Amino acid sequence: MAVNKKNINIKPLFDNVLVKPLEAEQRTESGILLPDSVKEKPQVGLVMAVGPGQITPKGEKIEMTVKVGQKVMYKKWGGDEVKVDSQEWMIVKQGDILAVVE
Repeated sequence: MAVNKKNINIKPLFDNVLVKPLEAEQRTESGILLPDSVKEKPQVGLVMAVGPGQITPKGEKIEMTVKVGQKVMYKKWGGDEVKVDSQEWMIVKQGDILAVVE
């Protein structure tokens, strides 16, 4: 999956990950169109930037396991919303990422 590497001026620190949420489903499996008022926020997004990793109190570095361009699933209530080019993106801790979606 290719990531558009336009100028992103946000560089996450520590074990934080910048995620661009993917669009929520517009229809149910049976084909019913969902209005915006009932759509849930997506929990799947594209990794746009990652921090350098975390340093433990003993000075050991914990490397990042997610990489730019991966599609990930993150906790429903995890992270903080940030505006990037008038879009709502998320900054989440690596520990709040539940899975890599392939």
